[in-house]
Amino acid sequence: MVAKILFAAHEKHYDEWRTVLASELAERRVDAEVVYGADGANDFSYIAYAPDGPLNDFSVFPRLKAVLSLWAGIEDLVANPTVTCPVTRMVETGMIQGMTEWVTAQTLRHHLGFDRIVNGQDGKWRHHLMPPLASGRTVAVLGLGELGRACANSLKALNFKVIGWSRTAKSIPGIECRDGPEGLIATVAEAEITILLLPHTPQTRNLVNAELLAKFRNCAIIINSGRGALIDDDALLDAIAKGRIAHATLDVFREEPLPATHRFWNCPQITVSPHIAADTRAETAAPVIAENVRRGECGEAFLYLVDKSRGY
Repeated sequence: MVAKILFAAHEKHYDEWRTVLASELAERRVDAEVVYGADGANDFSYIAYAPDGPLNDFSVFPRLKAVLSLWAGIEDLVANPTVTCPVTRMVETGMIQGMTEWVTAQTLRHHLGFDRIVNGQDGKWRHHLMPPLASGRTVAVLGLGELGRACANSLKALNFKVIGWSRTAKSIPGIECRDGPEGLIATVAEAEITILLLPHTPQTRNLVNAELLAKFRNCAIIINSGRGALIDDDALLDAIAKGRIAHATLDVFREEPLPATHRFWNCPQITVSPHIAADTRAETAAPVIAENVRRGECGEAFLYLVDKSRGY
């Protein structure tokens, strides 16, 4: 029997995904069809989902085996009461590489003081602005999932002193890993650059609030490429105004696109990046979707299964 997969993302991506996913399914000898449009809801076994598509009510699909997220963020699915089947999150090589490249570049930008050079083309020779070596700079990575782990390892390879923090205990060879509330405070108090790569859950929403920002090392740098809701916007602006935070480079926001009237645009100590750190690329993500369909058809465990009780 042919397994039907509903492509429930923005229509503009359908042709690319249909071609690449069909090839990956054929390579795994999975008899499946990728469809755009939910006519015949009883027939669908899988939904390849992204929040930019039209689907909100999953209750009309009685035979779903799984919802397969095309994006790393799955908070919309976890919070949707009509999603009662297993949910998988997207972890794929292109996304990991893209995030690692972006985070590493932004960390080096702040470490080397490139903003001062680019914005200081005024004829003055500032040789005294020589940066320290990476081995003299402490960088924290908050969130040690697949993306956080890859970024931490990339920075460690450049000889930064890297501290990792996660809500539950993790272990990464060569990197000091901390967990729990006390570990979080100790980590942000020590790090000159703090990178946010945590998922958005009820426990992480507004994690970087006024109370925690007061614990950050003075004149720290924040890089957020995790989720916009990790940071209390007003608290961040206040910490910047007080000089507690020297700069924040943000790639994710509570509302996207970021409204033109948002105060972040007019704050010189904030860099607004238009959610480009890591995107799902069909050529590298389709193998993950195809493999999970194969597993579902063979009765095997899904890859990257979401624990709904934890929110990721």
